[in-house]
Amino acid sequence: MSMPPEPIDSRTHRVLAGVSRVAVLQALRLNAGLLDVQTIAEQVGLHTNTVRTHLDQLIEAGLVESAVQERTTPGRPRLLFRATPTPGRDGPEDSYKVLAEILASGIRDGEPAPGAVAAQAGRRWGQRLAQQGGESAEPLDSGRAVDRVVALLDEVGFAPRVSNATAARTLSGATGNAAGNATVIELHQCPFYDIAREHTDVVCAVHLGLIQGALDQMQAPPSTVRIEPFVRPDLCLAHIAPAVIHGAGARR
Repeated sequence: MSMPPEPIDSRTHRVLAGVSRVAVLQALRLNAGLLDVQTIAEQVGLHTNTVRTHLDQLIEAGLVESAVQERTTPGRPRLLFRATPTPGRDGPEDSYKVLAEILASGIRDGEPAPGAVAAQAGRRWGQRLAQQGGESAEPLDSGRAVDRVVALLDEVGFAPRVSNATAARTLSGATGNAAGNATVIELHQCPFYDIAREHTDVVCAVHLGLIQGALDQMQAPPSTVRIEPFVRPDLCLAHIAPAVIHGAGARR
C-alpha cells in the first residue's frame, strides 16, 4: 500500500516502541486538561519514577509538554503535563495510529498473543467508529452494512473501493452478500504502511477486528471476514462473506 503522506518520524517510532510509554501518552490524550505525575501513575498502573522517565522521553520527542501549576497558597508548585496538539492529526485517525503503535510494540515487549490482542482492540475500535457514525438502533442488512464499512474504512484513510468482480456480480443480480459470494473491498492505501510491513499479522488483525466490530455494532447478518495483505505492494483485500456455519473466522 502507498506510504502515508505524514509518516511518524524515526525518533517518534523509537519513543513509541514501548507499550508503557504509549500508555502514558494515551492517558494524557484522553484527558482534556493537565495531569500530574501521581495521577498519570495511578491511571496506567506504573511507579511514579517510571512515569517521569517516560514523560522525559515523550517531551523530548515533542509529544508531551509540561507546565508549572499556578498556586494561590504557599507550597511547592506541581509540574503538570498534557499531550501536545498534533496539527491536522487530531481525531480518529491520530488515535488509531497510536493504537497501531501500541499493538505493534506489543510484539517487542513480549506480548504472548499479539494477533489476538490486536483483533480484540480492533473490534472495540470498529464498534466505537460505528457508534460515532450515528448508526440507528435498527439492524442493517448485508448490503447497507458493507456500504457503511466501506465508508468507515475511507474515513480512517484506506482509500477503499469495492472490487470490479464484486460489482459485476451485483449488476448481474447476484450480490456478494446475498448469493453466498464474498464482497471484496480493495484497500489502496494504508495509514500504517511502515508498521504493517514489519508487523503484518498484528496490524492486519487490527483491521480485521475493526471490520468485525463495525458489523457487530450495525447488527448486520453473521458474516466471515478475511484480510488478504499485500496482494500487491499498494493493495490489500478485505473479504466479507455470509457466515454459513459458526466456526473459525465467523464474526459471531
